[in-house]
Amino acid sequence: MSTTRDPFGWSKRAHPRLFIPGPTEVRPDVLEAQAELMIGHRTPELEALFARVQAQARQLFFTNSRVYITASSGMGLQEAAIRNGVRERVICFVNGAFSQRWADVAEGCGKQVVRVEVEWGQPITPDLVAEALREHGPADAITVVHNETSTGVISPVDRIAAAVHDVSPDTLIFVDAVSSFAGTPIYFDEWGLDVCLTSSQKALACPPGLALGAVSDRVLERAKSVSGRGWYFDFLLLEKYLQRNTTPATPAISLLRALHTQLTYILEVEGIEARFARHRRLAEMTWAWVQSRGFDFFAAEDYRSPTVTAVTNTRNVDVNALNAFLKARGMVISNGYGPLKGRTFRIAHMGDTTVEEMQYLLDTIDEFLGASK
Repeated sequence: MSTTRDPFGWSKRAHPRLFIPGPTEVRPDVLEAQAELMIGHRTPELEALFARVQAQARQLFFTNSRVYITASSGMGLQEAAIRNGVRERVICFVNGAFSQRWADVAEGCGKQVVRVEVEWGQPITPDLVAEALREHGPADAITVVHNETSTGVISPVDRIAAAVHDVSPDTLIFVDAVSSFAGTPIYFDEWGLDVCLTSSQKALACPPGLALGAVSDRVLERAKSVSGRGWYFDFLLLEKYLQRNTTPATPAISLLRALHTQLTYILEVEGIEARFARHRRLAEMTWAWVQSRGFDFFAAEDYRSPTVTAVTNTRNVDVNALNAFLKARGMVISNGYGPLKGRTFRIAHMGDTTVEEMQYLLDTIDEFLGASK
């Protein structure tokens, strides 16, 4: 019998509230935006919608450059970055499952891949990047994951970019910000990034199915000399259609409407800085809970993600039993990823989650821990 009060009525929901690192909960008005009547994809109405979303996305990327929006997961834009920006060689910095996947993508595109492996739980550091460029360069590009969803590690992309500019200024900087974008600042122009990609279903709190990527002029210039760019993710083709506020292939109109609704909320209702501050507060709440409950952090100190915490399971909690307990009360968290399953569990504090909702989740986990002593 649960003794924790259910102030949100989640236990009566058909599906548990998601405290997993994507997909995240989507607000009703964002979901409802997808149900509007359909329009043609080569119409002034679509072009107006696309133009509004483009302008909003640039604000959140802190860029005056373009932002391509594709009907794909973030992995699609990982491949796009490789196909458009890498002539021969790319250095991929690997410290988790998704940075590892980017290296796999690059190999799948037939590129020469240098993998720089770092122990999972550790960040990619500027010194490591500089050393790798000196040892393995020249390289057309580097890839780095800003926020490793599998380990809860955030790497200092601003300082990494500065190191690349210093050591190898012609090397392009490709950043996967899938689980950090809209949860923490990413200053695309100021940091001098070349591709920064994300997807819709994590801290952005939209339905899955869209990928967004800020792309620099340097990448477009490079793409002109790269063969095998493909078609669907050809940046030069995307740029041509972007000038007309559309895409080469049929865009995901319903998802674009949902994205526009959410971006309007972020920019005009919550505010960008307030959103970042709320994510930070949710993270700090979670970190304080982890420390006070006898658990540990999988991420190295000072490199903990502001959007997802990977908890080292020092208490040998049965994560499946914990999730069964939570689901009965209308919530769910994530087990560890891949080889970390059971050794860690992940609590997401991203999207539109409130302080009150986060506190209720933590209180309910406490209830389970008390019952399982």
